[in-house]
Amino acid sequence: MSKSRFDNVNGPSNRILRVGENIRHALSEILSRGVIRDPDLEGVSVTVTEVRCSPDLRNATIFAMPLGGIKEKEVIEALNRNSKFIRGQLSRMVSMKYLPKLKFTSDHSFGEADHIDALLHSPHVARDLKLDETD
Repeated sequence: MSKSRFDNVNGPSNRILRVGENIRHALSEILSRGVIRDPDLEGVSVTVTEVRCSPDLRNATIFAMPLGGIKEKEVIEALNRNSKFIRGQLSRMVSMKYLPKLKFTSDHSFGEADHIDALLHSPHVARDLKLDETD
């Protein structure tokens, strides 16, 4: 049985990851220049943490977070409202046959990391670590 070229058992290919990184860098530059004229994005610093492209490179999910998590929902909605403008700006910076459609979503990995950090520093875990050291 031959392996399909669309089989994603091992995760995304290097090409898809490279395209995602190129888009992420270009998005960061667009957002830092402040060319998007939207009241919800005025004076807000947005961090683009990851870009996941579909295997056919037609769609891209962008994980973003405003600095400090302030007005997170409004910022993500504003980015989705302006996704066509952002896509047009990207087309000038990234050379691709088809530029993917952009969908912005909140990145919750920062909150998860804080939660795990709090768990590791909790008194219960510290007590268990002291028990392990005495053995």
